[in-house]
Amino acid sequence: MKRFTQLFQAVDSTTSTNEKVRALAAYFKEEEPANAVWALYLLLGKTRKRLVTSNVLRQVFLQISDMPEWLFKESYSHVGDSAEVIALLLRDTPLQRSSAADIALKDWMETIIPKVKTAESDEEISALVTSWWSALDFTEVFVLNKVLTGAFRIGVSSKLVIRGLAAAFEISEAVLAHRLMGDFQPTVEFYTQLTSPEAAEVAPSQPYPFFLASSLDVDRFKDEPMGDWQAEWKWDGIRAQVIKRAGEVFIWSRGEDLVTQQFPELEEAFQAIPDGYVFDGEIVCWDHERDRPMSFNALQTRLGRKRVSQKLRTESPVCFLAYDLIERAGEDIRELPLRDRRQSLKTIIYQIELPGEKAGKVTSNAQELEKDSGKKSQKKSNSSRSESSRNIIHITNPLEFSTFDDLSQYRAKSREASAEGLVIKALDSPYLVGRKRGYWWKYKVDPMTLDAVLIYAQAGSGKRANLFTDYTFALWNEGELVPFAKAYSGLDHKEIDALDKWIRRHTVERFGPVRSVKPIHVFEIGFEGIAESKRHKSGIAVRFPRILRWRSDKPPEEADTLESAMQLLETYG
Repeated sequence: MKRFTQLFQAVDSTTSTNEKVRALAAYFKEEEPANAVWALYLLLGKTRKRLVTSNVLRQVFLQISDMPEWLFKESYSHVGDSAEVIALLLRDTPLQRSSAADIALKDWMETIIPKVKTAESDEEISALVTSWWSALDFTEVFVLNKVLTGAFRIGVSSKLVIRGLAAAFEISEAVLAHRLMGDFQPTVEFYTQLTSPEAAEVAPSQPYPFFLASSLDVDRFKDEPMGDWQAEWKWDGIRAQVIKRAGEVFIWSRGEDLVTQQFPELEEAFQAIPDGYVFDGEIVCWDHERDRPMSFNALQTRLGRKRVSQKLRTESPVCFLAYDLIERAGEDIRELPLRDRRQSLKTIIYQIELPGEKAGKVTSNAQELEKDSGKKSQKKSNSSRSESSRNIIHITNPLEFSTFDDLSQYRAKSREASAEGLVIKALDSPYLVGRKRGYWWKYKVDPMTLDAVLIYAQAGSGKRANLFTDYTFALWNEGELVPFAKAYSGLDHKEIDALDKWIRRHTVERFGPVRSVKPIHVFEIGFEGIAESKRHKSGIAVRFPRILRWRSDKPPEEADTLESAMQLLETYG
């Protein structure tokens, strides 16, 4: 634990990327594999299960200290993190100190900490936690508390952790990123295979690292030869890889969550694919009557479920929009140009027969949006619709364009296609790891906007715990303000400080941590999508709301109405 804590201090105390990587590389090079693999597990954020809640830790602390609860809450409001505030306060709390300097991280993770799972009472848990706190210094207590609550995060990204590991063992970052995709057990055997220069055997379920698009640099791109590029709609769904190996289908989200059970119809459909194929694409809910994607709200009804009922399958039918193939007949083909991977994608999809259906390409009216120049006919869209609506696996169709102005026109019509904008890809691009600029670009549509009135505020968390940074905004409806969105990003530090001071002086009521404020300030709120919602008083829900600007020039009476939001819903919902 002590050596890992030293690593934590080293990477958390510097903003230098090179210093972080050097500290990580030194640790992985010197530490025993049994400890290093657990460190890797923690640094990559793999511990998601909460063994003890923050509230339990707080109660344990209050039992062993003389501190009143109100003072603890006040301390927490300034620190913003239970694990850290307890560690700080324990420095001045009399405990019978013992030493755990020689206890390895492996022993903590595999033997000591798991004892809380077998504890039979709150008193037993309290005794265990107290004994651990008494054996550790401030930073070690902080690390322990974060592990216990399943919230271990430090100032280092997964990418930097992989860079440090790659530097320690002189292995390609891309190779390590692939080997680390998905879940793994923190064992010496796994760590040995991971850090071996020899090719490691890939588990049937293991996905590839996702290749991500960067925001389009218009000035750099508009002079490119358009014939070297492919453009397609940027769908608002779940980015996913579908794997068919060893007779099984595995569906992975971009967040490295195995989501197969949430999409049983996709699992059934991909059983028709031969073994040794990995597809990259988007999962969306599809409205077969309108022949276009449904809102993301429909897809959300699937997420996190252990079982998807037939009723839900009918109400929120999904399809997979395939736009890349990265493994073919067991061969990693990521180094091939996109045009070749796309040809292989078409070959495999068009040759399969789905049960009672026919696989094929997306030729929906969303794909067939006519440009003003009239390049595509509505007749073609109508004739293709009856066939495509039966499909559950689609191949996305590239859009036809010859100039950058053509792309701009498509982008302007994105919402008519139920899309977020365009993704533009170099036809000779390999399938890389992470976000590499110059190969794949995202050209997103401008956000929808509404001017709304600030009505509630709440303190943030972490470093923002002593500032009011979480805001609720409202629209006018028949002379009353109706809440419609919450946002906590978009203001700079100066604006946050100014608004925080104003909120403290103009609080009208308090509801626990929430403060009601005078409805004076107007903000322009941007969002990506809008949909009906029975859960919200306004009757709508918006996607990715954020503050675009503080409209200090606008009185609250001139803020937008709920009717304006409903017009957006009618047009784009």
